[in-house]
Amino acid sequence: SNNGCGLDGELCEPFINPAIDFRCPAQCDSLILQNPRTVGGEQVAFVPLIVGGGDSQHTYRGDSFICAAANQQGLTSNHRGGCASVEPIGNFTDFLPTMSHGLTSIGFPTVFPLSFRLSKTHNLSHCADNRDAALAFNIIITWILFVVLRPRAIVLYWCLVCIGFWHITLFSQPRASPPDLSDGFGTFLPTLFIAYAFWRLAFRFTMPAFSKAPLEASVWYLAPFWVGVLNNVTFDKIPISRLTASDLSKRSGAITALVIIVIVVLILALNQVRVMRKTGWLPHYLKWYIIGGLVVLVISQLPGLELRIHHYIISMALIPGTAFPTRMSAILQAFLLGMFLNGAAAFGFDSILQTAAELQEDGPSGSLLPTFLTNSTNYNSSIPLMNQTIFWDALPSSWDGFALLVDDVERYAGTALNFSLAAFDTTLPHFFRLAFTSGDTTGDFTMPATLWPNGTWVDPAPGPS
Repeated sequence: SNNGCGLDGELCEPFINPAIDFRCPAQCDSLILQNPRTVGGEQVAFVPLIVGGGDSQHTYRGDSFICAAANQQGLTSNHRGGCASVEPIGNFTDFLPTMSHGLTSIGFPTVFPLSFRLSKTHNLSHCADNRDAALAFNIIITWILFVVLRPRAIVLYWCLVCIGFWHITLFSQPRASPPDLSDGFGTFLPTLFIAYAFWRLAFRFTMPAFSKAPLEASVWYLAPFWVGVLNNVTFDKIPISRLTASDLSKRSGAITALVIIVIVVLILALNQVRVMRKTGWLPHYLKWYIIGGLVVLVISQLPGLELRIHHYIISMALIPGTAFPTRMSAILQAFLLGMFLNGAAAFGFDSILQTAAELQEDGPSGSLLPTFLTNSTNYNSSIPLMNQTIFWDALPSSWDGFALLVDDVERYAGTALNFSLAAFDTTLPHFFRLAFTSGDTTGDFTMPATLWPNGTWVDPAPGPS
């Protein structure tokens, strides 16, 4: 994104290359932009980045998500994945938007140095993603364990932990393709230690209570457990990716979804409090939850760090409150165990405290923005484009240069306060974004200023892109 490919995109070469076969896993449509991405004159966020594909040869801009593009073209599917072939073809002009197979691409009405076309491949085999078959097999195995084999509760518990963890690691949400077993085992050992704590704190008081009712136990445990394990699928439509204030404010419907979730959690928590009160354990749990809350409050105030409540942490905090032989406790602890395994196996044990830079990823940093001196009032459209020059304001003391993106490609890096447009096509629109630089660090880019072929200059909107 932005100037990540360097001046004239040279870090992303070659732009033309022989066709390459590739394999896509299932559920690629769920891979979305977590921060707004500027493409020409518009911004997209929280969708797969697909630019183009609407022309007769289905040409996509080079930074489009390749598997989402293949799904849109019908060469692969979101449900089963598949294989295809990609051919980089270099420069292409006027990427047309299209909608197909539930995916909508955006247009880009000017030239871009890297584009690609997709086609079927006959060189790869065994392309289908088998995660659904693996899920069915593992659900059947866990059902047999609960209903047919009926071992002791502790054996059932450890079977759930191991089957759930490795199903996520190998099938439903692997961190790499093919799955990285070394990475998986690196997470598995601490997962077992935490799971042992779960058994001691909660499960040993609840699971044995259903040992005489295997069918009932299978219902209360297996259904919510697999819902939690498949967290990436079961809650995919909820518009919350990260519990941070910036994410919640950016995404439509996120605040409403969070309010609903909080209300549901509050109702369930009140039920558990009722049980604790009836059994006389309320003071004990109240003491430890107050202590835990105070610890979180203290560490959240550490300078330079932001509190990040990952879903594995939520499970760790709530599972101790399910240590009662009730049906609701069984349902809750099964779901929370599945959600814990999903967080640990799919993402690892990310820190509860993270820096702003870690949370920012490719989003704006809030840095100072440069100012174009060329604007809609002083741009002279009667001057031919080959003689046109655009200008911007001088450098502040804290920065040492500028980076200029033209049509989403870095075309200038230096200290000059102007840029000639002589090299650009007069028949195409052009989009200009400017940022300050300091050494190897680039600040936020402005929103795009647009120059249309008829000579109309449109000033950039306020804020970063």
